Amino acid sequence: MNAPAERASPPHATSAPHGRYLYTLSLAALGIVFGDIGTSPLYALRECLHGPHAVAPEPANVLGVLSLVFWSMTIVVSVKYLGYVLRADNRGEGGILALMALAHQALPPSRRSRYVVLLGLCGAALLYGDGMITPAISVLSAVEGLELAAPSLHPLVVPITIGILIVLFAVQRRGTAGIGAVFGPVMLVWFTTLAVLGLAQIARDPSVFAAVNPLYAVRFFERTGFHGFLVLGSVFLVVTGGEALYADMGHFGNRPMRVTWFGVAMPGLLLNYFGQGALLIREPGAAESPFFRMAPGWALIPLVILATLATIIASQALISGAYSITRQAIMLGYMPRFRLLHTSERQIGQIYVPAINWLLMIATIALVLSFGSSSRLAAAYGIAVTLTMVITTLLSYVVARYRWGWSAPAAVGLTSVFLVIDLAFLGANLVKIHDGGWFPLVVGVTVFTALATWKRGRTILAERFREQLVPLDDFFELMRVELPARVPGMAVFMTSNATGCPPPLMQNFMHNRVVHQRVVLLTVTTEEVPFVDDSERFDVEQLPAGFCRLRARYGFMQTPDIPALLARAKLPDYAPEHTTFVLGRETVLASERPGMAIWRERVFAFMARNAQPATAFFGLPSDRVLEIGTQVEL
Repeated sequence: MNAPAERASPPHATSAPHGRYLYTLSLAALGIVFGDIGTSPLYALRECLHGPHAVAPEPANVLGVLSLVFWSMTIVVSVKYLGYVLRADNRGEGGILALMALAHQALPPSRRSRYVVLLGLCGAALLYGDGMITPAISVLSAVEGLELAAPSLHPLVVPITIGILIVLFAVQRRGTAGIGAVFGPVMLVWFTTLAVLGLAQIARDPSVFAAVNPLYAVRFFERTGFHGFLVLGSVFLVVTGGEALYADMGHFGNRPMRVTWFGVAMPGLLLNYFGQGALLIREPGAAESPFFRMAPGWALIPLVILATLATIIASQALISGAYSITRQAIMLGYMPRFRLLHTSERQIGQIYVPAINWLLMIATIALVLSFGSSSRLAAAYGIAVTLTMVITTLLSYVVARYRWGWSAPAAVGLTSVFLVIDLAFLGANLVKIHDGGWFPLVVGVTVFTALATWKRGRTILAERFREQLVPLDDFFELMRVELPARVPGMAVFMTSNATGCPPPLMQNFMHNRVVHQRVVLLTVTTEEVPFVDDSERFDVEQLPAGFCRLRARYGFMQTPDIPALLARAKLPDYAPEHTTFVLGRETVLASERPGMAIWRERVFAFMARNAQPATAFFGLPSDRVLEIGTQVEL
C-alpha cells in the first residue's frame, strides 16, 4: 500500500532554467553562494605581500603572486568545482555529506568501505571550524577599514566587530527569507565596485595583465624557493569559497551558478586583484591595506559600509551552511537530535538551529577577542578548507570511477592533477598551525569524535536491544495465552527495528496487561539521498490482531512529520484525538562491556541525555505521548 507523503519533496527542474528565470536565479546565487569568495579581496593579496609569510611587494613578486591568483581561481574554482565537482549531484543536492552518500552508493556492495564514510565525516567536521572563522575574519577585515579614515578609531574596531556579530547571530531566528531578497542586489553592487576600483588602478598601469602568463608564477617559485611556496598559504585565500559553490548547488542548479561566476563574480574579483597589483607596483607601501588604498578619500567610509554588508552576507551563507550540515548529520544518524526551527513556510531548506547558532557566536567572538586583527586570523584560516577540498577530490574520484563509469586512467589522471594542487595548498597552510591554524583542527577533531561516537553508540544500543528482542509472532502467541484487555483507540509505537516486537510494547504489556484495539508499529528510516519521492514515502503491512507495520522513508534533507504521515496513510479507525504515541526513553549507562572505550561511552551517554526529545523532533502532540523508560548498559 503506497500513498502520497505528508510533505512534498522540492521539485527539481527537468530542464535548465533560461530567460528571465535564469537571471533571477543567477542574481540570488550571487547573494547566497559567492559571498565568501567575494570578500577575499579584503585580505588575500595583503597577506601575500604583507603577512607573516609574505614576500616583499616588489614588481616581480607582485606579478608572480597575481599569476598564482589567476591560475588558482581558474583551475580550482572554474575547472575543478564548476566544471567537475558540480556534476556530482545527489538528486540535485551538493555538499560534503551529500557527496559522501553518493560515493558510498556508487561503490559496489562488495567494495563499500567505511573509509568513504570517515572521509565525509571529516569534511563535515572541518566545515564547522570554517563556519567559526569566516564571520570573524570577514567582518573584522571590513571594519578595519575605519582605521584608514580615522586612525583614532583603532580601539573601536574590535568592539564594533563584536557588536555586528552579536546582531548577526541574534537575527538568525527570523530566517533569511526577509533579508535574502536584498542579498543579490547588494552583492551585485559589491562586485561592480570591485571591478570599478580595479579598473581605475589598471588604467594607470595596464602592464599588470602580463601576470596572466603562467611563466610569472614559475619564475616566482624559481626566485623565492621555499619562501614562495609558503606564500601559497595566503594565495589559497582567493579560492576558499569553492566548497560553498558545491554545498549550495541544490538551491540554484549548475547553470545559474556558472552564469554568475563567469559573468559577474570572476571578472569582478580578477579586476580587483589586478587593480591591487597595479597599485602595489606604483606604491609598495600600500601593501598594509591594498584594498582600501584603492579608494579615493571621499569614498572610504561608504566602501567600509559596503564591505561590512558584503561580509555579513558572506557570514550568513556559512552560518546557514552549518545549520544544513547539522540537519543532514542528524537525519543520517551521526548527531543527536537538536531543536530545529523552520523559518519559512514555503522553503523547507530554511532552518534555524539555536544550539549551533549560539555555539558559533561564542566561538566567533572568542576568536575576534583572541586574535584581535584579520591578519592574525588569516593565520588560522585555510587549513580546514584545504583538508575539506582534498576530501572532496578523493570522494569525487569514487563517483567518477564507479558512478559515471570513467576509465581508471581518466579518473586517476584528473584526480591526480587536482590532488597535487590541493596538497600543495595544504602543505603551505601547515606552517600556520603554530600561529592559530590549530584552532580549526581542534574543532574538527572534536566534532568528528562526537559524530563518530554518536553513530557507534547508536549501533551498540541497537545491538543491545536486538539481544532482548522478542519476535512478533511470539508476542501474538503471548496475547492469545494472556488475553489482555483491549482498550479503545490507536497506539503508535515508534521503533528503529522493523521486524520484532518494540520493547515499549512488551514493557507496557507486561506491566499493564492492556493492548489498544489498533496498534501501529512505526519505523522511520533515512535514505542516503536528499529527498525521497512521495510515491516511495511509506508502505503499510497489515498484521494479525488489529496490528499493522508502517515503514516510512525520508531523505537527509527532509524533516519527518508523523501526525501528517499518519493522516495521509489513511489507516483504519485513525483519529488524532484517540491516538497515543508510545516512545521508549533509554537511560544509557557506561559499562565495561565490549564496544567502545569507557570515555566514549560516557560522552555518548551525555549526548543522549541532552538530545532533543523525539516528541518535538517528529512533530508529535505533547499531550498524546506516553514515554516508557528503560536503562541500557553499553
